[in-house]
Amino acid sequence: QVQLVESGGGLVQAGGSLRLSCALSGSIFSINAVGWHRQAPGKQRELVATITSGGATNYADSVKGRFTISRDNAKNTLYLQMNSLKPEDTGLYYCAKYLAGSKWIADYWGQGIQVTVSS
Repeated sequence: QVQLVESGGGLVQAGGSLRLSCALSGSIFSINAVGWHRQAPGKQRELVATITSGGATNYADSVKGRFTISRDNAKNTLYLQMNSLKPEDTGLYYCAKYLAGSKWIADYWGQGIQVTVSS
C-alpha cells in the first residue's frame, strides 16, 4: 500500500522560509515522478512543482525563483524548499505520486499539511 506523509508546515511571516518533506512508502520511490500541489481556501487545488525520476523539475509561474523541489531517493523523501514566502502562498500543501507516463495525474496523495504566511 502506497503512503505519502507530509511534514514541515506551519506559520511563518511574509518573506520567511519553510521546508516541506514528504516520505513515500509502499512503492519504489526512485522510479516515480512526484510533486507538490496546494489548495487555498475557496480555490481549486493547483500544481506547485514536480520532479521526474530523472530529476527534471517543473514549477508553477507563481513560485518560480522562490521554491525548489528536490528528492532524496536513498531516503524515499521529497522536499519543497519555500523561500520569500508571500501571504498568497497560504494553503494546504499535498505531495503526490503520479501515474507512470501521465502528465501529472496523481494516483496517490498525502493527507495535506497547512502552510500559513502572515503579512
